[in-house]
Amino acid sequence: MAQRYVRLQTQSSRIRYGLLELDRTVQLLDAPPWLDGQPTDEVLLAETYRLLAPCAPSKIVGVGKNYGDHAAEMGSAVPVEPLLFLKPPSAIAAHDDAILYPAASQRVDYEGELALIIGQPAQNCGLAAARQAIWGYTIANDVTARDLQRRSPGPWALAKGFDSFCPLGPWMVRELSPCARIQTFLNGAAEPVQTATLDQMVYGPATLVSYISQVMTLLPGDVILTGTPAGVGPLAVGDRVDIEIEGIGRLSNSVLARPIAASQPALT
Repeated sequence: MAQRYVRLQTQSSRIRYGLLELDRTVQLLDAPPWLDGQPTDEVLLAETYRLLAPCAPSKIVGVGKNYGDHAAEMGSAVPVEPLLFLKPPSAIAAHDDAILYPAASQRVDYEGELALIIGQPAQNCGLAAARQAIWGYTIANDVTARDLQRRSPGPWALAKGFDSFCPLGPWMVRELSPCARIQTFLNGAAEPVQTATLDQMVYGPATLVSYISQVMTLLPGDVILTGTPAGVGPLAVGDRVDIEIEGIGRLSNSVLARPIAASQPALT
């Protein structure tokens, strides 16, 4: 099994990175792993920490319609170049955190995706440098208010930017097969609602990093969402969505109604 790198909160509220063992103990690192964090002598027992999202990026760059079958189900052709959008870091949720269903939307969809984690600054990279800039991988759910997305042609900040609309986790790995399978499951069903292999992407990880780096400098800890395969569909309050990627693990989140303040103005 590949080493699993985690980000966690200790009982004293410190945020640390570490290596997760099979017995759920964590050997702490002295720095984030992409900053050459090294194992320390500190070990945390399973009941003495809380898993957080595996990184805290300065930005989350999403890629739309990066699987041909998903572009088709959205009624469009594959983009002639990567279709980029941004999600705010405040959208991040951890494994087992709730996805909060906003009152402003009547159609919120799951989108299971592979997430790339950047390990070194990347600016105007060629493909070789882009490969070197990818530190590791985790699982993402690019949750989208589909009705709000269809109401506006872009840039989708409203549809994709709600708090909790970017679950990440549960941990990071350094190596991943390019043909690993990604699957999404709803409410414990045996059959997935999404299934594909990562090599079905239109634009692969290195191409995406290279392309994005021509636009904006990618920094250590930044996240790139690489697109979702066909089979996206609606979530309802009370649902549980599980996304699996071979070689990483399973990201699980339940859906709750987002609380509304009494004086909160409605989105129109």
